[in-house]
Amino acid sequence: MTYQQTAEAAAVAPEDSDDGYEELFTAHFWGLVRLAALLGADDAEDVVQDAFVRLHGRRRTLRDQNAALAYLRSSVCNACRSRLRHLRMARRRHAQLAPPGEDGSAEHQVVHGEDVRALLAAVADLPGRQREVLVLRYWLDLSERDTAGTLGIAPGTVKAHTARAIAALGRRLKDRPEDGESA
Repeated sequence: MTYQQTAEAAAVAPEDSDDGYEELFTAHFWGLVRLAALLGADDAEDVVQDAFVRLHGRRRTLRDQNAALAYLRSSVCNACRSRLRHLRMARRRHAQLAPPGEDGSAEHQVVHGEDVRALLAAVADLPGRQREVLVLRYWLDLSERDTAGTLGIAPGTVKAHTARAIAALGRRLKDRPEDGESA
């Protein structure tokens, strides 16, 4: 869904039924886009726009109106998971297609130093659930309980995935060749 379609869908509602939707959108749209990008969505803005459109259609049926942000986070996580699953299946069917290149713009390469690229690559290689837990816990700074609620899992499962992910990152980054060493 394009930005224009999102705006048109939002315009359908009467003006007096805002319920803080516009403020929620303004305050959290770009943060949720970054969340989707960190979770691996190649179309992060579309994922977030779709989540807002779904919320807009269901906002009156939410049991707790203060849970809108949690609903959006869950929607973004679920959509990213679904899209990544779809991409994996499509890549299996079309094995002859090469994975997207790692070359970015010059500005991107300057901004992201080697250590950052290595960390992002290591995070991207984590299993999906571990990656989701790390992003929600450490990038969004959610508590274990909020992370568990967003992902629909138990707080103990959040702790276990967090510990495994951090251990895997430590091993991966420790085993990385330093500058000047051969791979």
